[in-house]
Amino acid sequence: MKLRVQVDRTDSSRALKLRESPTVMQPNSSDRGNHAGNGLSLTLQPELVTRTPGPGAAAANPDNSEVCVPMTSTSGETGGGTSTRRSRVNSHSHSHSHSHSHSHGLNRGLHRSSSEPELESPDSDLDSGEPSSSLTELRCIFRWLQKSLPFLAILCSKLVVQHALGLAVGVGLFTTFLYMNKSIQAQVFLQDRHSKLHCVWLLLFLTSSTLLLYYTFGTETLYLCLILLNPTIEMLGFWEVLWAVGITNFIIKFLFMGIKCLILLLPPSLVSFKTQGRWLMLTEEVGQVHQSIAPASLWFRYLVSYQEADGLSGLTVGVLLALLYLILKLLGLYRQWTSLMKTVGVVLRGEHTGIAATRSQCSEAGGVCPICQGEYREPRVLLCQHIFCDQCIALWFNREKSCPLCRTVITEKVYKWRDGATSPHLQIY
Repeated sequence: MKLRVQVDRTDSSRALKLRESPTVMQPNSSDRGNHAGNGLSLTLQPELVTRTPGPGAAAANPDNSEVCVPMTSTSGETGGGTSTRRSRVNSHSHSHSHSHSHSHGLNRGLHRSSSEPELESPDSDLDSGEPSSSLTELRCIFRWLQKSLPFLAILCSKLVVQHALGLAVGVGLFTTFLYMNKSIQAQVFLQDRHSKLHCVWLLLFLTSSTLLLYYTFGTETLYLCLILLNPTIEMLGFWEVLWAVGITNFIIKFLFMGIKCLILLLPPSLVSFKTQGRWLMLTEEVGQVHQSIAPASLWFRYLVSYQEADGLSGLTVGVLLALLYLILKLLGLYRQWTSLMKTVGVVLRGEHTGIAATRSQCSEAGGVCPICQGEYREPRVLLCQHIFCDQCIALWFNREKSCPLCRTVITEKVYKWRDGATSPHLQIY
């Protein structure tokens, strides 16, 4: 009987062990819920059980990343404790892996955030590098100029030597024009106090300068350009045409400056100051029309001319270009002719900017002209009821259209050139 009882106990203990062994490999419901919430696969547990070595192997390989759980088969309590210990180890490993992955993700995010400015740094470098690149290009240009400066100086010296006469003539004409223009304006500003002797000197200076120029270039017969004829220049190229047109333009300016000097030499009994301004204005308008017409013949001849090698196509292109030039010239002349006709109307009819003021009106205004700060001389009342000297307001309306005090528009157009000025515009076409 004792033997049977022992055999039965051993059999029951073996059955209990066999029944407890599957439960060890399967987690309970609470562990499943935790693993499902953490997203961990359950297939790892059998591997942990199957790969579980003996107790001594865990101590031998402490650095192994696999979790080793020793299993003993002494009793049911030990089996239950083992399963509980395995579930804790699994949960600990899962939490450790989750925290490790989370920390790894944070490190990766920090690495990305720290690398973003590094990625943006090339753009900022490019943006900041634009001035440096432009400065580099400027430095290269400066170095090239510095290296080629001796050659440029030699080349300029050669050009100056070859065209010394033409450059000297151009500088002389320009300085003469500036001197004459300023002197004539100063004489007109002096009104009745201008010097007759100085006007005679200006007239002689202009005449001698023009004759000296035509005498120097007598073989080219540049004076023919004044009457729309072609000079006798052998090779009429682009630079020759440009040079002839420039000289002719200055000579025409000098001729009409001489006419202005003659107007200033007329006595005040024949030409008053106000009438003098109108004639000076008309002289300048006629001079500008002449300056616009004079270069037409030279440019037309240059555009029509062609080489024999060009053939019929060269002649056709030249004629078309010449016709286009004439059309543009006629349009420009039409505008200048309209302005000239208005100026002629002002000279013939007079310009009515106001009426004569009475003594009572002058006394009410203070008896002093606001422009010259002197007593009224031939006072005029404008549309705005302001009173000025006739000569003072005439000078004012040379540049302005409105009253100098209240800015009321008095005239529709500013008729310039009544102060004796000459246009500095160089008409080269």
